[in-house]
Amino acid sequence: MALLPETSRALRHRLATAQVAARAPSVVGAVVRDGRPVWLEGWGSVDGATPGADVQYRIGSITKTFVTILVLRLRDEGRIALADRLDDHLPGTTVGDATIGDLLAHTAGLTAEPPGPWWERSPGSLRPELADVLPDDPRVHQPGRRFHYSNPGFAVLGALVERLRDAPWSEVLAREILEPLGMTRTGLQPSPPQATGWAVHPWADVLLPEPAQAYGPMGPAGELWSSAGDLARFATFLLDGDSRVLRTESLEEMRFPSSAPEASTWPSSYGLGSQLLRRGERMLNGHTGSVPGFVATVWVSPADGLGAVLLANTTAGLPVGTVAADLLEIVADREPRIPEPWAPLAEVDQSVLELAGPWYWGPAAFVLRPAADGHVELGPLNGGGTRGTRLRPAGDGTWIGLSGYFTGERLREVRDDSGTVTHLDMGTFVFTRQPYDPASPVPGGVDPTGWRSAKP
Repeated sequence: MALLPETSRALRHRLATAQVAARAPSVVGAVVRDGRPVWLEGWGSVDGATPGADVQYRIGSITKTFVTILVLRLRDEGRIALADRLDDHLPGTTVGDATIGDLLAHTAGLTAEPPGPWWERSPGSLRPELADVLPDDPRVHQPGRRFHYSNPGFAVLGALVERLRDAPWSEVLAREILEPLGMTRTGLQPSPPQATGWAVHPWADVLLPEPAQAYGPMGPAGELWSSAGDLARFATFLLDGDSRVLRTESLEEMRFPSSAPEASTWPSSYGLGSQLLRRGERMLNGHTGSVPGFVATVWVSPADGLGAVLLANTTAGLPVGTVAADLLEIVADREPRIPEPWAPLAEVDQSVLELAGPWYWGPAAFVLRPAADGHVELGPLNGGGTRGTRLRPAGDGTWIGLSGYFTGERLREVRDDSGTVTHLDMGTFVFTRQPYDPASPVPGGVDPTGWRSAKP
């Protein structure tokens, strides 16, 4: 469904004011909904023309999200575990005791940058080997203690992919992500039409071209080029998933904070290869990116079913993450998501239907409701608290929590000799049909005199 004219104008206004305020040579933005772009527009010019969906820009650290998906695919295949030490699969580095999960979450304590001159403006030939991107003493923090963004950490992860796939990481990327998603304008090398990367003088309206270097082993940290059209496809994947690329559970795992945020940036955090941003009650995930001459962002809001993309060819001055979030929120606030029509369950599982209705954790009232998508929802009757969760069937008669306090915990139904459900057990939380039901194994037991008035 097309956006309302006034919504499109508001998006154009935000894009244009951002381009003018930053004095960026060009910007291009897109908003996706329902699996396709509902708005895509450029402002400024690339080689004398307004940029469109196919113009390539460098996307910097958004590259890290692609590398993360390649690593999670290996995990889903059983080739690695996130708790594995790097040495288990890629021996010989100076960070072999770092876990793969810590590298993905930037909690391995590694230095932010490789040794030597500014790597994003230097030729990759200065660091031809993986050993060249890590100093002799690569740690600046104790591992697992705090978030500290590390570009060399993702160079190491790219090398891990190459080792286990026996192919360059860029070839693995093309085969496992780009081709299935139809991203034909993404890769290590640009092809026309492409934007030139520029630095804008801070005090005068003049430009300086930035070098477009090949990064060698540092490539997995930020070398990719892409276009607004391709990143719109990627945003759709981050929203809706694609089983050819990544399991739904792994995609959802990327949205969960993996470390405490820095004290100066409480509204933001980091998941596995994915930045998280809270804007009011809205939670966005995706990634920003910058290299000399270019800035970029992809944000998605699963709750709104919306994604936003922004690309520009300027080194500094454009708050690309903020502007991309603004584009998403313009649509979300002006044209909120219309829910799909309610429909009943396609099939009725009587054993699941038997669980529907009120349950009690002690005196606290909960409701369990089978949903049309085959999941069940368990939450406080009053809608408050933190114990509510959605659960998916595990295939063995139990259910796995997908959200909230019970994420990852297993719910199982307990039946008596007659087959009647006596209670639910959710990670040692006992849910009964009556508050503190004396016939159920309530921890600590139930006073045999039962409920009473306040009088002694």
